[in-house]
Amino acid sequence: MTAPCLHHPAGSLASTDDLVDLTPERAGWAFTGLQVFSLAPDVERSNSLDDSEAVVLPLSAEDLTVQCDGETFHLDGRASVFGRVSDFLYVPRDSTFTIRSSTGGRVAIAMARCPDRLTARYGPAEFVPVETRGAGPATRQVTNFMSPETWPYASKLMCVELLTPDGNWSSYPPHRHDDSPDCPVNNEEIYFFSIGRAGTSDVDAQGFGIHRTYTPPAADGSVEFDQNVVVRDGDVFCVPRGYHGPCVAAPGYTMYYLNVLAGPGSERSMAFCDDPAHHWVRDSWSAMATDPRVPLTSAAAPRKLS
Repeated sequence: MTAPCLHHPAGSLASTDDLVDLTPERAGWAFTGLQVFSLAPDVERSNSLDDSEAVVLPLSAEDLTVQCDGETFHLDGRASVFGRVSDFLYVPRDSTFTIRSSTGGRVAIAMARCPDRLTARYGPAEFVPVETRGAGPATRQVTNFMSPETWPYASKLMCVELLTPDGNWSSYPPHRHDDSPDCPVNNEEIYFFSIGRAGTSDVDAQGFGIHRTYTPPAADGSVEFDQNVVVRDGDVFCVPRGYHGPCVAAPGYTMYYLNVLAGPGSERSMAFCDDPAHHWVRDSWSAMATDPRVPLTSAAAPRKLS
């Protein structure tokens, strides 16, 4: 059996206009997609969504104006994903929107095919919950800007951001949310990575981390895939099924990833089930302190990452 292509190194999903142009068809599934593009200062970019809802999320762009459905929205944005939590804009399906940034920079458009047309809505950065998850070397930050619990104003789309201090592990224990009988929901998931230099808010093109995704053995002992890959700034990993995790930030390099999820269920849910071989790790956290470096960012001005 040929293993599916799940890991897409930076540039491999690029198109004429996009740094990342990942459609559901290109991913080999039904719902989720992702565009990442670089805006030139004060140059407009227009997108049409058709049957997908989306979120406009600044990665390294500031002072953005987004026009959608006859309304104009202003986003403060941010200079770096390692600098602060950003505001964002939810955009409904069957709409066309135009983006402009006075500074230029990278913007992510996370998408999910959906049946319902809702209303464009602004998400202020100061209302985004920032969670410290795990403990010890598995301490990480989860920025729940568009999780089902914190953002009920979407049909299918779910998104969160993860920040992992250098040397730490995240997406751990390994977990899955697929069509397995033991899973409460079935979601496709996209990981979009950025790697930074620890102690700064700078992206580091030489930085790296590790990501693992695998399926459990079948009755005959075979596995569909077991991929352990080096990830760098701009890489994408698609998780159609199976356990995913850990993500490991190499010493000296902070790891960021944007998670984009959607699936066939009638309710938005990010529920999951752990690999039972490693579930016990969660219980060990009660005896550990959390890493004092976390949270790494907030909606306030950038803090020193020390």
